[in-house]
Amino acid sequence: MAREFSFRWVKLAAVGAVLALSALPARAQVICGGHDYLVARRLAAAFEEKRLGYGVAGQAALFEVFVSPSGTWTILMTDVKGQSCILAAGDGWEDTRATAVGQPGG
Repeated sequence: MAREFSFRWVKLAAVGAVLALSALPARAQVICGGHDYLVARRLAAAFEEKRLGYGVAGQAALFEVFVSPSGTWTILMTDVKGQSCILAAGDGWEDTRATAVGQPGG
């Protein structure tokens, strides 16, 4: 039940993000374009970021997380029409995949 509940919130957040992106004013700092261009030119060439993983939010969007060895990260969303947008980016990425549940950070 808790698992279904959390997935519902993720789906709602994804749909909300898609709707919010379409309502943003032209001066906003959201970068959108073709998926291949954003990955090759913006993420790989400029920041040396590679895809760490991805997830599908219902039938609304695909979310991908890209990270670099230096710790920069980017969240890329691609909608059902094939339009990709960088939703968030930053630095200081910490990989916690190996942390067991119940341990600090898990």
